[in-house]
Amino acid sequence: MIDLKEAPFNLNDDQIDWVNKVFSEMDEDEKIGQLFVPIGYSTSHDYLDGLLKAHIGGLFFRSGHENEIRSTFKYAQANSKIPLLAPANLEYGGTGAVIEGSDYAQQMAVGATENPKYAYQLGKVAAEDAKAIGINWSFAPVVDLDLNFRSPIMNVRTYGDDPDKIISFAKQYINAFHDNGMMTSIKHFPGDGVDERDQHLLTSVNSLPVSSWEKTYGKIYRSLISYGTKSVMVGHIAFPAYSGDNIPASLNEKLLKGLLRKELGFNGLIITDATPMVGFASAMKREDAVPTAIQNGCDMILFNHDFDEDVEFMKSGLKNGILKHDRLDEAVTRILATKASLGLNNGVVVPDTPLRDYKKEQKEIADKSITLVKDDQKLLPISAKRYPRVLVEILGDFASNDRVQARVSKDLKDKGFKVTIYTPEKNFLDVDSVKSFKSKYDLVIYVANIQNESNRTTARINWKTLYGAGNNIPWFVKEIPTLLISFGNPYHLFDVPMVETFINAYCDYDHFIDAGIDKMVGIGKFLGKSPTNPYCRNIKLRKLMTNDD
Repeated sequence: MIDLKEAPFNLNDDQIDWVNKVFSEMDEDEKIGQLFVPIGYSTSHDYLDGLLKAHIGGLFFRSGHENEIRSTFKYAQANSKIPLLAPANLEYGGTGAVIEGSDYAQQMAVGATENPKYAYQLGKVAAEDAKAIGINWSFAPVVDLDLNFRSPIMNVRTYGDDPDKIISFAKQYINAFHDNGMMTSIKHFPGDGVDERDQHLLTSVNSLPVSSWEKTYGKIYRSLISYGTKSVMVGHIAFPAYSGDNIPASLNEKLLKGLLRKELGFNGLIITDATPMVGFASAMKREDAVPTAIQNGCDMILFNHDFDEDVEFMKSGLKNGILKHDRLDEAVTRILATKASLGLNNGVVVPDTPLRDYKKEQKEIADKSITLVKDDQKLLPISAKRYPRVLVEILGDFASNDRVQARVSKDLKDKGFKVTIYTPEKNFLDVDSVKSFKSKYDLVIYVANIQNESNRTTARINWKTLYGAGNNIPWFVKEIPTLLISFGNPYHLFDVPMVETFINAYCDYDHFIDAGIDKMVGIGKFLGKSPTNPYCRNIKLRKLMTNDD
């Protein structure tokens, strides 16, 4: 029996009456539809009508233009028999919901401020932008620990590697959403950041001993569950030390009903991470996995290979006994209770609130977070008078490269530098002599724009060169001053330990680029503190693996 008056629902009698009334009027198809949060592939009314006819419980759209997304949610809510949960990925600001929204900062940049008030500000920017177009649910904050610098998927998405910092910063993010009448989903239970592999590509593993997990991830989840987060997103991550198997948490009854519900005391909504991910899809046949996820403790399924097929898999699972009727009813009750806790029982109004300008907040977070990791050669601040000719080399192959390159080049030129952008030689074996290279350049600035992304196996520097030759690799660090500023992955010292001046800016947003260049020339001090070990030693992880305090 679910106590709907208990946290995180905290329903009053009227809300409970609404839950009971709606539930009592639902048929089996409506109950099954509520289990699904599909991704929207079109905003046409015909397409939306097809989803709404299946009685979906929620609807997710990737970031789109303001007017289109707002009108889409207005239509969907107006034509849905039961109000919809409307989630978005809001880890770093409003642009996770709306293209015209505001980027604020990656969570690691917020962690680098060492001040939880900036986590509240992150939540405020994200919540206000998202609420303005009809979003009511954030798939954030990320409460994983960045314990393994080799992880290509965690990295700057985390607040760092300290459980107490994660807790204090996550609480402030949650506060911002609750203050806006919205909900959060902490993720990715039972905890990412130990494995160096990505659950998008396989079932990854949290390999910590139970005792180490309890004082890290367990401490985080206990604290934030007690604090009132309404939902938990479960990863396709195994935790063999607890469950005794390598079944991902999204399908694992011991981790869901045993650890999360019973031991950690979570009474709210459990949603899977995206189920097309290989960590889920490869664990068992999909026709079994879809109903098993609900039977074993999840309440909602996120995304589908094929929506109609997954609905049929769920119906078949109920018919053949993989999914039991009492577990279906429990999941649906929690879904309805979650909606009531957001006030959706009183109807849904998608506002016409204009998006705000957060330039002041953006400037402040960049100023407070950018971190000078080392300056062993005493290079900073640089000046155009001392180093007039600068070779700028962009590292990475990301979509934002052209924008980052243009912004860095403009900022440096505005400060008086003569900028040459490195372009790969036609013949990668060509390399300048020392004399020739030094005759052309006074300073080399590496701009690392290497982001953590799903489906990438590494987030490392890859050189455009052959046989260790070429003017883009750091053969020249003892010949002329060289520095690296990273607008993404903070762990590049693993690949370029020879670079003696190293700056982490964590984000490739324009306000971070501008602030990073300003600090390099002495306009403002470096105020950020590394939230993890930028020297890539995994010291905390090794201690946790051996229970060495």
